Amino acid sequence: MTERLSPALNSTAVGPADAARRIVFLHGLFGRGKNFTRIASGLAPEARCLLVDLPNHGQSEWTEHVDYRQMADAVAAHLREGFAAEGSVDVVGHSMGGKVAMVLALRHPELVRRLVVVDISPVAAEESRGEFEHLLGALVEVDLGSLQRRTDAGRQLREKIPEDGVRGFLLQNLRRDDAEGFRWEPNLRLLRAELDVVMGFPDAEGARYEGPVLWIAGGRSDYVSREDLPAMRELFPKVRRMTVHGAGHWVHAEKPDEVIAALRSFLFAD
Repeated sequence: MTERLSPALNSTAVGPADAARRIVFLHGLFGRGKNFTRIASGLAPEARCLLVDLPNHGQSEWTEHVDYRQMADAVAAHLREGFAAEGSVDVVGHSMGGKVAMVLALRHPELVRRLVVVDISPVAAEESRGEFEHLLGALVEVDLGSLQRRTDAGRQLREKIPEDGVRGFLLQNLRRDDAEGFRWEPNLRLLRAELDVVMGFPDAEGARYEGPVLWIAGGRSDYVSREDLPAMRELFPKVRRMTVHGAGHWVHAEKPDEVIAALRSFLFAD
């Protein structure tokens, strides 16, 4: 089958239709748009938010390859079809979604009023590859045919993924179809095969985004470092960085109130 140039995306809108602000949220690896429901609810009633399932995740279309430019272009096409039809919007992206958000701003700056990048840098994250290889391997090895309920998968994963919070987060991606039984919504085999692309960042090809950018780092995370600042400033000259103390990589899940406050201050400033 020929791969579609722009994979179809699923999204969910949260907040009043007539809200003054429009904000798009892009999730990370293993995530889905609804991971940002708590944050989006905290921005009401001033904002209407769009929670997007990125390609190969949630209910969005699978692709033949992982490609950040393709993902960004798919988001751009999806926004132009409705949510951003009347003008630019604010974009918030975490981890893999932060990379998509950065590429979106670089390739389609007219769509992005302000950009928020959460706990990721525009560089290859090779130091985290082993962690994600382990998680993907563990999920692929779950015997889906033997499952009677989601808790059965949890038991199979407990030894390889002992952290209850991480295991519970990953199990949100397990869905049950009446006809076929349990299945993973993310395209695990593709993500595992092309993890080097997921961990990388594409060449910006000389592009720069001149709009305001907030770069949020988790205080206990190593995904954002001082060494990454020159690369970030080269692409996003109007960037300012803030650290959420006590938060790891999943900043918005661990410290939602702090993230909501930061977004309100940055996005509602004018």
